[in-house]
Amino acid sequence: MSVIHTWQVPASTLAAARELLDEAFDGDFGDEDWEHGLGGVHAFAWDGDELIGHGAVVQRRLLHVRRAAGAPHTTRALRAGYVEGVAVRADRRRQGVGGIVMGALEDVVRGAYTLGALSASQDALEFYAARGWQRWRGRTFTMTPTGVERTEEEDDGIFVLPVVPLDLTGDLACDWRDGDAW
Repeated sequence: MSVIHTWQVPASTLAAARELLDEAFDGDFGDEDWEHGLGGVHAFAWDGDELIGHGAVVQRRLLHVRRAAGAPHTTRALRAGYVEGVAVRADRRRQGVGGIVMGALEDVVRGAYTLGALSASQDALEFYAARGWQRWRGRTFTMTPTGVERTEEEDDGIFVLPVVPLDLTGDLACDWRDGDAW
């Protein structure tokens, strides 16, 4: 296992990670998806000199709106460690590699951020829940160049790993980026 910032990762390792992600997502991992995972900390799982697992944590700003009954709404900007590009080589799945990668990323989140966040695929919901990630129960949004937009299609797939107490039923908005907002 190695944990290293993007700027320190050799080009050959980044190329191997991109290839792993392309294969793991059956070709449904585009250039924008790749870009989302750069500029942060990567966790690489190795078997000798073969890359068998990858994940990254990048910083994002999330806005949290707490809507308490009978109390004024409160809004907080949160520094989030957002998990991107988690994948395990097909022949090494269900052997603990994903857990090792996520353990390293969770250490980064707990050490550097107010919370962790991620958008889980349908296949990974149980995996993240079993690791202590909590499903966001409130509404989700994105802050676009033209204003705040609802992301209702994401409501059931956003998970958080709170480092500080957080109302999971409030509204949560992510910062804007090209491609998938979450």
